[in-house]
Amino acid sequence: MIDWELILRLLVAGLLGGAIGLERSFRAKEAGVRTHFLVALGSAMFMLISQYGFSGAERFDAARVAAQVVSGIGFLGAGIIIFQKNTVRGLTTAAGLWVASAIGLGCGAGLYVLSGTTCILALICLEVMHYILLRSGSKTMEIVFSSDSEEKVKAILRTFKKEIEEESLTCSEGRYRVRLAVIVRRSTTIEQILERFKEVTVDSIG
Repeated sequence: MIDWELILRLLVAGLLGGAIGLERSFRAKEAGVRTHFLVALGSAMFMLISQYGFSGAERFDAARVAAQVVSGIGFLGAGIIIFQKNTVRGLTTAAGLWVASAIGLGCGAGLYVLSGTTCILALICLEVMHYILLRSGSKTMEIVFSSDSEEKVKAILRTFKKEIEEESLTCSEGRYRVRLAVIVRRSTTIEQILERFKEVTVDSIG
């Protein structure tokens, strides 16, 4: 007999986890839809195995398998976190995987409302906080440089692509003008960006 209720739990877990992953994909983060979908789906499956896989055993503990998911997801999250040049990246995405795992466990247990609420709150946190940080920490800068430095400037822009929300490149009378909207984060400050641009032949920075 096919238990459609259990299949529904798996489907809901994957969809809710994928929703968080979709937001991460829009932000070009390390883990996207597929990763979050699989984490939530796997967590839900572990919960179902924990609940129904050993129900006929003499010593049955429904929480034993599910409890290992909480600690096991930490290894996956650690793979997302990157330490580079005294900067830690990927903490928010790793936390998103942790939440996706919790949502999967909740769906596996049949707690649809609680899992859905958790997903909505996670998305609100990610989107609203991104908007607030964008508005409060966004700085505009303008750079004028000669045409022979174009490739070097573009290489620097690619280096800071996660910190630059908007950019425009115009050319007039043999000179290039770049206008940037930069998000000031702890990982990258305006001073660091300016220091990199000083490496090329720049006429003015403002």
